[in-house]
Amino acid sequence: MADTTMAGKREWIGLAVLVIPTLLISMDMTALFFALPNLSADLAPSSAQLLWIMDIYAFLLAGSMITMGSLGDRLGRRKILLFGAGAFGVASALAAYSDSAEMLIASRAVLGLAGATLAPSTLSLIRNMFHNDRQRRTAIAVWTAGFSGGAGLGPLLGGLLLEYFWWGSVFLINVPVMLVLLILGPLLLPEFKAPNPGRFDLLSAALSLAAVLPVVYGVKILAEDGFAPLPVLTALFGLVVGTIFVRRQRRLTDPLIDVRLFAGRAFSMSVLANVFSIFALVGFGFFGTQYMQLVVGMRPLTAALWTLLIAPAMVLSVTTGTLLVRRVRPGYVVAGAIGVMAAGFAVLTQVYVEDSLLALGVGFILLVGGSGAVGALAVDMIVAAAPPESAGAASALSETGSEFGGAMGIAVLGSIGAAVYHSRMDTAVPTGLPSDAAEAARDTLGGAMEVAMHLPAQLSGPLLQEAREAFTEGMRLAAGAGAVIMVIMAVLAAIMLRHLRPDTGTDTDADTSTATGADTSTATSADAGVHPQDRPAEIVKEHRP
Repeated sequence: MADTTMAGKREWIGLAVLVIPTLLISMDMTALFFALPNLSADLAPSSAQLLWIMDIYAFLLAGSMITMGSLGDRLGRRKILLFGAGAFGVASALAAYSDSAEMLIASRAVLGLAGATLAPSTLSLIRNMFHNDRQRRTAIAVWTAGFSGGAGLGPLLGGLLLEYFWWGSVFLINVPVMLVLLILGPLLLPEFKAPNPGRFDLLSAALSLAAVLPVVYGVKILAEDGFAPLPVLTALFGLVVGTIFVRRQRRLTDPLIDVRLFAGRAFSMSVLANVFSIFALVGFGFFGTQYMQLVVGMRPLTAALWTLLIAPAMVLSVTTGTLLVRRVRPGYVVAGAIGVMAAGFAVLTQVYVEDSLLALGVGFILLVGGSGAVGALAVDMIVAAAPPESAGAASALSETGSEFGGAMGIAVLGSIGAAVYHSRMDTAVPTGLPSDAAEAARDTLGGAMEVAMHLPAQLSGPLLQEAREAFTEGMRLAAGAGAVIMVIMAVLAAIMLRHLRPDTGTDTDADTSTATGADTSTATSADAGVHPQDRPAEIVKEHRP
Protein backbone atom coordinates (compact mmCIF):
# COMPACT_ATOMS: atom_id res chain seq x y z
CA MET A 1 0.00 0.00 0.00
CA ALA A 2 1.36 3.44 -0.93
CA ASP A 3 2.47 5.76 1.83
CA THR A 4 -0.10 8.54 1.76
CA THR A 5 2.20 10.84 3.72
CA MET A 6 4.74 10.95 0.87
CA ALA A 7 4.48 13.68 -1.74
CA GLY A 8 4.43 12.62 -5.39
CA LYS A 9 5.36 14.12 -8.74
CA ARG A 10 2.44 16.55 -8.64
CA GLU A 11 3.62 18.15 -5.38
CA TRP A 12 7.22 18.52 -6.58
CA ILE A 13 6.10 20.19 -9.81
CA GLY A 14 3.84 22.39 -7.69
CA LEU A 15 6.88 23.35 -5.60
CA ALA A 16 8.61 24.61 -8.75
CA VAL A 17 5.56 26.80 -9.39
CA LEU A 18 5.69 28.14 -5.81
CA VAL A 19 9.34 29.16 -6.14
CA ILE A 20 8.44 31.53 -9.01
CA PRO A 21 6.74 34.23 -6.88
CA THR A 22 9.35 33.72 -4.16
CA LEU A 23 12.10 34.68 -6.60
CA LEU A 24 10.21 37.76 -7.76
CA ILE A 25 9.43 39.06 -4.27
CA SER A 26 13.09 39.13 -3.29
CA MET A 27 14.27 40.32 -6.73
CA ASP A 28 11.91 43.29 -6.57
CA MET A 29 13.65 44.46 -3.37
CA THR A 30 16.99 44.87 -5.13
CA ALA A 31 16.41 45.09 -8.91
CA LEU A 32 15.53 48.79 -8.69
CA PHE A 33 18.97 49.85 -7.42
CA PHE A 34 20.58 50.20 -10.85
CA ALA A 35 17.51 51.87 -12.35
CA LEU A 36 17.58 54.88 -10.02
CA PRO A 37 19.76 57.17 -12.19
CA ASN A 38 17.63 56.65 -15.35
CA LEU A 39 14.42 56.78 -13.36
CA SER A 40 15.45 60.04 -11.71
CA ALA A 41 16.32 61.61 -15.04
CA ASP A 42 12.96 60.61 -16.53
CA LEU A 43 10.52 61.33 -13.66
CA ALA A 44 12.54 64.01 -11.80
CA PRO A 45 11.40 62.96 -8.29
CA SER A 46 12.29 65.03 -5.25
CA SER A 47 14.70 63.52 -2.74
CA ALA A 48 11.78 62.60 -0.47
CA GLN A 49 9.88 61.01 -3.37
CA LEU A 50 12.96 59.01 -4.37
CA LEU A 51 13.19 57.60 -0.85
CA TRP A 52 9.53 56.61 -0.93
CA ILE A 53 9.97 54.96 -4.34
CA MET A 54 12.67 52.78 -2.79
CA ASP A 55 11.13 52.17 0.64
CA ILE A 56 7.36 51.94 0.25
CA TYR A 57 7.56 48.42 -1.19
CA ALA A 58 9.50 46.97 1.76
CA PHE A 59 7.40 48.87 4.33
CA LEU A 60 4.05 47.56 3.09
CA LEU A 61 5.48 44.11 2.42
CA ALA A 62 6.57 43.82 6.05
CA GLY A 63 3.51 45.49 7.52
CA SER A 64 0.90 43.44 5.66
CA MET A 65 2.27 39.90 5.85
CA ILE A 66 0.55 38.91 9.09
CA THR A 67 -2.82 40.07 7.81
CA MET A 68 -2.38 38.37 4.43
CA GLY A 69 -1.16 35.13 6.00
CA SER A 70 -4.19 35.03 8.28
CA LEU A 71 -6.51 35.75 5.35
CA GLY A 72 -4.97 32.84 3.48
CA ASP A 73 -5.73 30.53 6.43
CA ARG A 74 -9.36 31.65 6.34
CA LEU A 75 -10.16 32.16 2.65
CA GLY A 76 -7.84 29.64 1.03
CA ARG A 77 -4.09 29.83 0.49
CA ARG A 78 -4.16 29.12 -3.23
CA LYS A 79 -6.92 31.70 -3.71
CA ILE A 80 -4.93 34.40 -1.91
CA LEU A 81 -1.76 33.41 -3.80
CA LEU A 82 -3.42 33.73 -7.20
CA PHE A 83 -5.15 36.99 -6.25
CA GLY A 84 -1.80 38.38 -5.13
CA ALA A 85 -0.11 37.17 -8.32
CA GLY A 86 -2.67 38.99 -10.46
CA ALA A 87 -2.34 42.18 -8.42
CA PHE A 88 1.47 41.92 -8.57
CA GLY A 89 1.40 41.63 -12.35
CA VAL A 90 -0.97 44.59 -12.81
CA ALA A 91 1.00 46.77 -10.38
CA SER A 92 4.26 45.83 -12.16
CA ALA A 93 2.84 47.01 -15.49
CA LEU A 94 1.64 50.26 -13.92
CA ALA A 95 5.06 50.81 -12.34
CA ALA A 96 6.83 50.15 -15.64
CA TYR A 97 4.79 52.78 -17.47
CA SER A 98 4.54 55.34 -14.67
CA ASP A 99 4.77 58.90 -15.97
CA SER A 100 5.18 60.60 -12.59
CA ALA A 101 6.87 59.98 -9.27
CA GLU A 102 3.49 59.86 -7.53
CA MET A 103 2.24 57.12 -9.87
CA LEU A 104 5.38 55.06 -9.32
CA ILE A 105 5.10 55.39 -5.53
CA ALA A 106 1.47 54.25 -5.66
CA SER A 107 2.39 51.32 -7.92
CA ARG A 108 5.21 50.28 -5.60
CA ALA A 109 2.78 50.43 -2.66
CA VAL A 110 0.42 48.01 -4.45
CA LEU A 111 3.41 45.80 -5.27
CA GLY A 112 4.23 45.64 -1.56
CA LEU A 113 0.66 44.71 -0.61
CA ALA A 114 0.52 42.07 -3.34
CA GLY A 115 3.93 40.71 -2.39
CA ALA A 116 2.68 40.30 1.19
CA THR A 117 0.13 37.75 -0.07
CA LEU A 118 2.73 35.71 -1.96
CA ALA A 119 5.40 34.75 0.60
CA PRO A 120 3.08 33.43 3.38
CA SER A 121 0.87 31.64 0.83
CA THR A 122 3.76 29.83 -0.84
CA LEU A 123 5.30 28.73 2.45
CA SER A 124 2.02 27.63 4.03
CA LEU A 125 1.08 25.68 0.90
CA ILE A 126 4.39 23.82 1.19
CA ARG A 127 3.44 23.03 4.80
CA ASN A 128 0.29 21.28 3.63
CA MET A 129 1.61 19.72 0.41
CA PHE A 130 4.55 17.94 2.07
CA HIS A 131 3.48 15.98 5.16
CA ASN A 132 6.60 13.84 5.46
CA ASP A 133 9.25 15.57 7.58
CA ARG A 134 12.16 14.91 5.25
CA GLN A 135 10.26 15.93 2.13
CA ARG A 136 8.90 19.07 3.78
CA ARG A 137 12.36 20.05 4.97
CA THR A 138 13.76 19.56 1.46
CA ALA A 139 10.92 21.57 -0.07
CA ILE A 140 11.48 24.45 2.36
CA ALA A 141 15.20 24.30 1.59
CA VAL A 142 14.40 24.77 -2.10
CA TRP A 143 12.05 27.63 -1.20
CA THR A 144 14.76 29.27 0.95
CA ALA A 145 17.33 28.97 -1.82
CA GLY A 146 14.87 30.56 -4.23
CA PHE A 147 14.20 33.48 -1.90
CA SER A 148 17.90 34.07 -1.25
CA GLY A 149 18.80 33.60 -4.91
CA GLY A 150 16.26 36.20 -5.96
CA ALA A 151 17.87 38.84 -3.76
CA GLY A 152 21.24 38.10 -5.37
CA LEU A 153 19.89 37.97 -8.91
CA GLY A 154 17.97 41.26 -8.56
CA PRO A 155 20.90 43.65 -9.08
CA LEU A 156 22.39 41.47 -11.82
CA LEU A 157 19.11 41.21 -13.74
CA GLY A 158 18.50 44.93 -13.26
CA GLY A 159 21.94 45.75 -14.63
CA LEU A 160 21.50 43.50 -17.67
CA LEU A 161 18.04 44.84 -18.51
CA LEU A 162 19.23 48.43 -18.27
CA GLU A 163 22.01 47.71 -20.76
CA TYR A 164 19.37 47.26 -23.47
CA PHE A 165 16.01 48.63 -22.23
CA TRP A 166 14.48 51.54 -20.30
CA TRP A 167 14.13 51.61 -16.52
CA GLY A 168 10.57 50.25 -16.62
CA SER A 169 11.85 46.89 -17.84
CA VAL A 170 12.91 45.95 -14.30
CA PHE A 171 9.21 45.94 -13.41
CA LEU A 172 7.79 44.64 -16.68
CA ILE A 173 9.74 41.38 -16.40
CA ASN A 174 7.34 40.42 -13.58
CA VAL A 175 4.27 40.34 -15.82
CA PRO A 176 4.92 37.20 -17.94
CA VAL A 177 6.17 35.32 -14.86
CA MET A 178 2.97 36.08 -12.96
CA LEU A 179 0.93 35.00 -15.98
CA VAL A 180 2.67 31.62 -15.84
CA LEU A 181 1.77 31.35 -12.14
CA LEU A 182 -1.86 32.24 -12.83
CA ILE A 183 -2.07 29.54 -15.50
CA LEU A 184 -0.21 26.74 -13.72
CA GLY A 185 -1.37 27.48 -10.15
CA PRO A 186 -4.97 26.21 -10.53
CA LEU A 187 -3.70 23.12 -12.37
CA LEU A 188 -0.92 22.05 -10.00
CA LEU A 189 -1.58 23.58 -6.57
CA PRO A 190 -4.16 22.21 -4.14
CA GLU A 191 -6.35 24.52 -2.08
CA PHE A 192 -6.10 24.55 1.70
CA LYS A 193 -7.96 26.47 4.35
CA ALA A 194 -8.96 26.00 7.96
CA PRO A 195 -12.39 24.32 8.24
CA ASN A 196 -13.52 26.55 11.13
CA PRO A 197 -11.38 29.69 10.93
CA GLY A 198 -13.60 31.91 13.03
CA ARG A 199 -14.23 35.62 12.56
CA PHE A 200 -11.58 37.80 10.95
CA ASP A 201 -10.78 40.64 13.34
CA LEU A 202 -10.33 43.88 11.40
CA LEU A 203 -9.05 45.74 14.45
CA SER A 204 -6.27 43.17 14.90
CA ALA A 205 -5.31 43.58 11.25
CA ALA A 206 -5.12 47.36 11.68
CA LEU A 207 -3.10 46.98 14.89
CA SER A 208 -0.61 44.62 13.23
CA LEU A 209 -0.03 47.14 10.45
CA ALA A 210 0.24 50.01 12.95
CA ALA A 211 2.77 48.00 14.98
CA VAL A 212 5.06 46.72 12.22
CA LEU A 213 5.23 49.78 9.93
CA PRO A 214 6.45 52.34 12.53
CA VAL A 215 9.11 49.96 13.90
CA VAL A 216 10.49 49.09 10.46
CA TYR A 217 10.35 52.76 9.41
CA GLY A 218 12.00 54.01 12.60
CA VAL A 219 14.82 51.45 12.50
CA LYS A 220 15.45 52.09 8.80
CA ILE A 221 15.63 55.88 9.22
CA LEU A 222 17.94 55.50 12.21
CA ALA A 223 20.20 53.28 10.11
CA GLU A 224 20.29 55.74 7.22
CA ASP A 225 20.42 59.10 9.03
CA GLY A 226 21.69 58.34 12.51
CA PHE A 227 20.06 59.15 15.84
CA ALA A 228 17.12 61.55 15.77
CA PRO A 229 14.09 61.94 18.07
CA LEU A 230 11.41 61.35 15.41
CA PRO A 231 12.43 57.84 14.24
CA VAL A 232 13.04 56.77 17.86
CA LEU A 233 9.57 57.94 18.87
CA THR A 234 8.10 56.29 15.77
CA ALA A 235 9.69 52.95 16.61
CA LEU A 236 8.59 53.23 20.26
CA PHE A 237 5.03 53.97 19.12
CA GLY A 238 5.11 50.79 17.01
CA LEU A 239 6.31 48.77 20.01
CA VAL A 240 3.49 50.14 22.17
CA VAL A 241 0.92 49.26 19.51
CA GLY A 242 2.56 45.83 19.21
CA THR A 243 2.02 45.28 22.94
CA ILE A 244 -1.65 46.19 22.55
CA PHE A 245 -1.87 43.81 19.57
CA VAL A 246 -0.42 40.90 21.56
CA ARG A 247 -2.75 41.51 24.53
CA ARG A 248 -5.73 41.58 22.18
CA GLN A 249 -4.70 38.29 20.56
CA ARG A 250 -4.61 36.63 23.98
CA ARG A 251 -8.21 37.67 24.67
CA LEU A 252 -9.75 36.80 21.30
CA THR A 253 -11.43 33.47 20.64
CA ASP A 254 -10.25 33.64 17.01
CA PRO A 255 -6.98 35.60 17.09
CA LEU A 256 -5.15 36.81 14.02
CA ILE A 257 -2.01 35.18 15.47
CA ASP A 258 -1.98 32.56 18.21
CA VAL A 259 0.68 34.17 20.40
CA ARG A 260 0.74 31.03 22.57
CA LEU A 261 3.00 29.57 19.89
CA PHE A 262 5.83 31.65 21.31
CA ALA A 263 5.59 29.69 24.57
CA GLY A 264 7.16 26.79 22.69
CA ARG A 265 10.94 26.89 22.66
CA ALA A 266 11.16 25.39 19.17
CA PHE A 267 8.95 28.10 17.69
CA SER A 268 10.35 31.12 19.53
CA MET A 269 14.02 30.16 19.09
CA SER A 270 13.49 29.32 15.43
CA VAL A 271 11.99 32.77 14.84
CA LEU A 272 14.91 34.35 16.69
CA ALA A 273 17.50 32.33 14.74
CA ASN A 274 15.88 33.33 11.46
CA VAL A 275 15.82 37.00 12.46
CA PHE A 276 19.50 37.05 13.39
CA SER A 277 20.66 35.13 10.33
CA ILE A 278 19.09 37.86 8.17
CA PHE A 279 20.44 40.47 10.60
CA ALA A 280 23.97 39.27 9.89
CA LEU A 281 23.58 38.79 6.15
CA VAL A 282 21.89 42.11 5.35
CA GLY A 283 23.87 44.04 7.95
CA PHE A 284 27.20 43.09 6.47
CA GLY A 285 25.92 43.17 2.90
CA PHE A 286 25.51 46.90 3.55
CA PHE A 287 29.32 47.13 3.94
CA GLY A 288 30.31 44.58 1.31
CA THR A 289 28.68 46.29 -1.66
CA GLN A 290 30.19 49.64 -0.70
CA TYR A 291 33.62 48.10 -0.15
CA MET A 292 33.68 46.53 -3.61
CA GLN A 293 32.54 49.69 -5.39
CA LEU A 294 33.96 52.55 -3.31
CA VAL A 295 37.14 51.03 -1.87
CA VAL A 296 38.16 48.50 -4.54
CA GLY A 297 36.63 50.56 -7.38
CA MET A 298 34.47 47.90 -9.07
CA ARG A 299 31.69 48.90 -11.43
CA PRO A 300 28.19 48.07 -10.08
CA LEU A 301 27.63 45.25 -12.57
CA THR A 302 31.07 43.79 -11.82
CA ALA A 303 30.29 43.86 -8.10
CA ALA A 304 26.95 42.15 -8.80
CA LEU A 305 28.73 39.44 -10.78
CA TRP A 306 31.08 38.86 -7.84
CA THR A 307 28.09 38.17 -5.61
CA LEU A 308 27.19 35.21 -7.83
CA LEU A 309 30.17 33.39 -6.33
CA ILE A 310 28.16 32.90 -3.15
CA ALA A 311 25.42 30.88 -4.89
CA PRO A 312 27.29 27.54 -4.56
CA ALA A 313 27.80 28.23 -0.85
CA MET A 314 24.06 28.76 -0.42
CA VAL A 315 23.15 25.53 -2.25
CA LEU A 316 25.80 23.50 -0.40
CA SER A 317 24.83 24.80 3.04
CA VAL A 318 21.10 24.29 2.54
CA THR A 319 21.70 20.74 1.28
CA THR A 320 24.16 19.91 4.06
CA GLY A 321 21.86 21.27 6.76
CA THR A 322 18.84 19.29 5.57
CA LEU A 323 20.93 16.09 5.43
CA LEU A 324 22.62 16.58 8.80
CA VAL A 325 19.36 16.85 10.75
CA ARG A 326 18.62 13.25 9.78
CA ARG A 327 21.47 12.17 12.09
CA VAL A 328 22.16 15.15 14.37
CA ARG A 329 19.74 17.07 16.60
CA PRO A 330 18.40 20.10 14.67
CA GLY A 331 19.36 22.44 17.51
CA TYR A 332 23.00 21.48 17.18
CA VAL A 333 22.92 21.83 13.40
CA VAL A 334 21.38 25.30 13.68
CA ALA A 335 23.91 26.27 16.35
CA GLY A 336 26.74 24.99 14.16
CA ALA A 337 25.47 26.98 11.16
CA ILE A 338 25.27 30.13 13.29
CA GLY A 339 28.82 29.34 14.41
CA VAL A 340 29.88 29.26 10.75
CA MET A 341 28.40 32.75 10.43
CA ALA A 342 30.40 33.85 13.47
CA ALA A 343 33.54 32.47 11.78
CA GLY A 344 32.64 34.47 8.68
CA PHE A 345 32.49 37.64 10.74
CA ALA A 346 35.86 36.75 12.30
CA VAL A 347 37.43 36.48 8.83
CA LEU A 348 35.86 39.81 7.85
CA THR A 349 37.71 41.53 10.70
CA GLN A 350 40.83 41.07 8.51
CA VAL A 351 39.55 43.20 5.61
CA TYR A 352 41.69 46.28 4.94
CA VAL A 353 41.94 48.81 2.13
CA GLU A 354 44.55 46.85 0.18
CA ASP A 355 44.70 43.18 -0.89
CA SER A 356 41.64 42.02 1.03
CA LEU A 357 39.31 40.67 -1.65
CA LEU A 358 40.15 37.10 -0.63
CA ALA A 359 39.27 37.78 3.02
CA LEU A 360 36.07 39.54 1.93
CA GLY A 361 35.10 36.63 -0.32
CA VAL A 362 35.83 33.90 2.24
CA GLY A 363 34.09 35.79 5.03
CA PHE A 364 31.00 36.51 2.99
CA ILE A 365 30.80 32.91 1.70
CA LEU A 366 30.84 31.69 5.32
CA LEU A 367 28.14 34.20 6.23
CA VAL A 368 25.94 33.17 3.30
CA GLY A 369 26.61 29.48 3.87
CA GLY A 370 25.65 29.60 7.53
CA SER A 371 22.63 31.77 6.80
CA GLY A 372 21.33 29.36 4.18
CA ALA A 373 21.32 26.41 6.57
CA VAL A 374 19.86 28.47 9.43
CA GLY A 375 17.13 29.88 7.21
CA ALA A 376 16.05 26.53 5.76
CA LEU A 377 15.98 24.73 9.12
CA ALA A 378 14.52 27.59 11.17
CA VAL A 379 11.70 28.22 8.70
CA ASP A 380 10.91 24.50 8.65
CA MET A 381 10.71 24.40 12.45
CA ILE A 382 8.54 27.54 12.53
CA VAL A 383 6.08 26.07 10.05
CA ALA A 384 6.13 22.57 11.62
CA ALA A 385 5.54 23.92 15.14
CA ALA A 386 2.30 25.66 14.11
CA PRO A 387 -0.95 23.74 13.60
CA PRO A 388 -1.74 23.30 9.89
CA GLU A 389 -4.76 25.61 10.11
CA SER A 390 -2.44 28.43 11.26
CA ALA A 391 0.42 27.78 8.82
CA GLY A 392 -0.28 30.95 6.86
CA ALA A 393 -0.05 33.18 9.92
CA ALA A 394 3.07 31.35 11.15
CA SER A 395 4.69 31.74 7.72
CA ALA A 396 3.88 35.44 7.81
CA LEU A 397 5.57 35.75 11.20
CA SER A 398 8.68 34.12 9.76
CA GLU A 399 8.82 36.54 6.84
CA THR A 400 8.00 39.59 8.96
CA GLY A 401 10.86 38.55 11.26
CA SER A 402 13.17 38.48 8.25
CA GLU A 403 12.21 42.07 7.42
CA PHE A 404 12.92 43.12 11.01
CA GLY A 405 16.23 41.28 10.94
CA GLY A 406 17.37 43.08 7.79
CA ALA A 407 16.41 46.50 9.15
CA MET A 408 18.09 45.77 12.49
CA GLY A 409 21.26 44.51 10.81
CA ILE A 410 21.75 47.73 8.89
CA ALA A 411 20.82 49.80 11.95
CA VAL A 412 23.10 48.06 14.47
CA LEU A 413 26.11 47.10 12.36
CA GLY A 414 25.77 50.17 10.14
CA SER A 415 25.70 52.44 13.20
CA ILE A 416 28.93 50.91 14.51
CA GLY A 417 30.64 51.49 11.17
CA ALA A 418 29.25 55.01 10.89
CA ALA A 419 30.40 55.95 14.40
CA VAL A 420 33.97 54.87 13.63
CA TYR A 421 33.93 56.65 10.27
CA HIS A 422 32.66 59.91 11.77
CA SER A 423 35.20 59.77 14.58
CA ARG A 424 38.17 59.36 12.25
CA MET A 425 36.96 61.80 9.61
CA ASP A 426 36.32 64.64 12.05
CA THR A 427 40.02 65.52 11.89
CA ALA A 428 40.77 64.30 8.35
CA VAL A 429 38.72 66.76 6.29
CA PRO A 430 40.89 69.57 4.85
CA THR A 431 40.33 73.01 6.32
CA GLY A 432 38.83 75.69 4.14
CA LEU A 433 36.14 73.53 2.52
CA PRO A 434 32.58 74.86 2.31
CA SER A 435 30.57 73.62 5.30
CA ASP A 436 28.24 71.43 3.20
CA ALA A 437 31.18 69.76 1.43
CA ALA A 438 33.00 69.17 4.72
CA GLU A 439 29.86 67.69 6.24
CA ALA A 440 29.36 65.37 3.25
CA ALA A 441 32.94 64.11 3.51
CA ARG A 442 32.54 63.43 7.24
CA ASP A 443 29.18 61.72 6.74
CA THR A 444 29.83 58.88 4.26
CA LEU A 445 32.57 57.38 2.10
CA GLY A 446 30.50 58.17 -0.99
CA GLY A 447 30.28 61.79 0.12
CA ALA A 448 34.06 61.96 0.64
CA MET A 449 34.64 60.58 -2.87
CA GLU A 450 32.30 63.15 -4.38
CA VAL A 451 34.07 65.99 -2.54
CA ALA A 452 37.50 64.65 -3.55
CA MET A 453 36.57 64.89 -7.24
CA HIS A 454 36.53 68.69 -6.89
CA LEU A 455 39.80 69.04 -4.96
CA PRO A 456 43.37 69.32 -6.24
CA ALA A 457 45.39 66.09 -6.26
CA GLN A 458 47.50 67.01 -3.21
CA LEU A 459 44.29 67.25 -1.14
CA SER A 460 42.05 64.63 -2.76
CA GLY A 461 44.57 61.76 -2.42
CA PRO A 462 45.03 61.98 1.37
CA LEU A 463 41.28 62.60 1.87
CA LEU A 464 40.34 59.49 -0.13
CA GLN A 465 42.94 57.33 1.61
CA GLU A 466 41.79 58.43 5.05
CA ALA A 467 38.11 57.98 4.14
CA ARG A 468 38.71 54.44 2.84
CA GLU A 469 40.73 53.52 5.92
CA ALA A 470 38.04 54.97 8.19
CA PHE A 471 35.37 52.99 6.35
CA THR A 472 37.26 49.68 6.53
CA GLU A 473 38.09 50.21 10.21
CA GLY A 474 34.38 50.70 10.91
CA MET A 475 33.63 47.59 8.85
CA ARG A 476 36.12 45.53 10.87
CA LEU A 477 34.66 46.65 14.20
CA ALA A 478 31.13 45.95 12.95
CA ALA A 479 32.29 42.47 11.92
CA GLY A 480 33.77 41.92 15.39
CA ALA A 481 30.48 42.91 16.99
CA GLY A 482 28.66 40.60 14.57
CA ALA A 483 30.92 37.70 15.57
CA VAL A 484 30.12 38.21 19.27
CA ILE A 485 26.38 38.42 18.59
CA MET A 486 26.39 35.25 16.49
CA VAL A 487 28.37 33.29 19.10
CA ILE A 488 25.72 34.24 21.70
CA MET A 489 22.96 33.17 19.30
CA ALA A 490 24.73 29.84 18.62
CA VAL A 491 24.86 29.06 22.34
CA LEU A 492 21.18 30.01 22.76
CA ALA A 493 20.16 27.83 19.81
CA ALA A 494 22.08 24.83 21.16
CA ILE A 495 20.44 25.19 24.58
CA MET A 496 16.88 26.06 23.55
CA LEU A 497 16.60 23.58 20.66
CA ARG A 498 18.45 20.66 22.23
CA HIS A 499 15.14 18.84 22.90
CA LEU A 500 14.39 18.36 19.19
CA ARG A 501 15.19 14.89 17.93
CA PRO A 502 17.13 14.10 14.75
CA ASP A 503 15.26 13.26 11.55
CA THR A 504 11.72 14.32 12.56
CA GLY A 505 12.53 17.40 14.63
CA THR A 506 9.81 16.24 17.05
CA ASP A 507 9.78 17.95 20.44
CA THR A 508 10.82 15.44 23.10
CA ASP A 509 9.86 17.83 25.90
CA ALA A 510 6.40 18.43 24.48
CA ASP A 511 6.57 22.09 25.38
CA THR A 512 5.16 23.13 22.02
CA SER A 513 2.20 20.81 22.47
CA THR A 514 1.21 22.51 25.69
CA ALA A 515 1.59 25.88 24.04
CA THR A 516 -0.82 25.03 21.27
CA GLY A 517 -3.21 22.90 23.25
CA ALA A 518 -2.28 19.65 21.50
CA ASP A 519 -2.50 16.27 23.14
CA THR A 520 0.79 15.76 25.00
CA SER A 521 0.47 12.03 24.68
CA THR A 522 1.26 12.32 20.97
CA ALA A 523 3.79 15.12 21.17
CA THR A 524 6.73 12.79 20.69
CA SER A 525 5.13 10.58 18.09
CA ALA A 526 7.25 9.68 15.09
CA ASP A 527 4.62 7.64 13.32
CA ALA A 528 6.02 7.15 9.82
CA GLY A 529 8.19 10.24 10.40
CA VAL A 530 5.17 12.52 10.53
CA HIS A 531 4.08 14.97 13.19
CA PRO A 532 0.66 14.16 14.65
CA GLN A 533 -0.49 17.64 13.64
CA ASP A 534 0.56 16.94 10.06
CA ARG A 535 -2.48 14.75 9.32
CA PRO A 536 -4.55 17.11 7.15
CA ALA A 537 -7.61 14.88 6.98
CA GLU A 538 -8.13 15.44 10.71
CA ILE A 539 -7.69 19.17 10.81
CA VAL A 540 -7.46 20.93 7.46
CA LYS A 541 -9.94 21.07 4.64
CA GLU A 542 -8.16 20.05 1.46
CA HIS A 543 -9.40 20.38 -2.08
CA ARG A 544 -7.43 19.10 -5.04
CA PRO A 545 -8.40 20.29 -8.50
